[in-house]
Amino acid sequence: MKKKLVVLTGAGMSAESGISTFRDSDGLWEKYRVEDVATPEGFASNPELVLNFYNQRRRELLNTKPNAGHIGLAELEKNFDVHIITQNIDNLHEQAGSSDVIHLHGELMKACSVRDLNTTYDLSPENPDIHIGDKDPHGIQLRPFIVWFGEAVPMIDPAIRMVESCDIFVVIGTSLNVYPAAGLLNYVRRGQPIYLIDPKEVKTYRNDIRFIRKGASEGVKELTEILKDNNAV
Repeated sequence: MKKKLVVLTGAGMSAESGISTFRDSDGLWEKYRVEDVATPEGFASNPELVLNFYNQRRRELLNTKPNAGHIGLAELEKNFDVHIITQNIDNLHEQAGSSDVIHLHGELMKACSVRDLNTTYDLSPENPDIHIGDKDPHGIQLRPFIVWFGEAVPMIDPAIRMVESCDIFVVIGTSLNVYPAAGLLNYVRRGQPIYLIDPKEVKTYRNDIRFIRKGASEGVKELTEILKDNNAV
């Protein structure tokens, strides 16, 4: 039976593909106030600004491709039961071929209505924008299918169950500052291997983590070699 490999990914996973990060010194939060574009209150106050912000993110995504890190994780499915839990709203894991992806913070290429956050509608590459006046079948205004600050994270419970049962846990490209995603580390059973891939220092309370101080692509490559050397495959 294949070992269960669970991977938590953050903005650093997609940075090499050219996706703008939010928290770096030149990130999106330096250009936009979180309250203006990533809260229900911001949408209520200026929906056109919010829609345009995510329309831009969508156009950016349509011009990017998975990097070697995304592809490397997909290839690990040959030897592991791989499950991705991502904080990212892009679909680069899926593009790379990963077959099981939980999106904690929503999906950029989907819309939902302001009254029903659970029913989603796929946005096509040919018509990726959401505008004022775009409505669901019930006549309700559409909004991005994004979990904004102050909203519940409905996929956190399935993610917790996934982590609790993992044999190997990997963290890639996240500062572990955003909750509840950062709290997933609490659910890894003691004695299970944990790897953290990031070129920057990531502070964590656990002393059982093996750090790989590299970017996503080189880090996943090194992880793959480590798992082979440890006879995990």
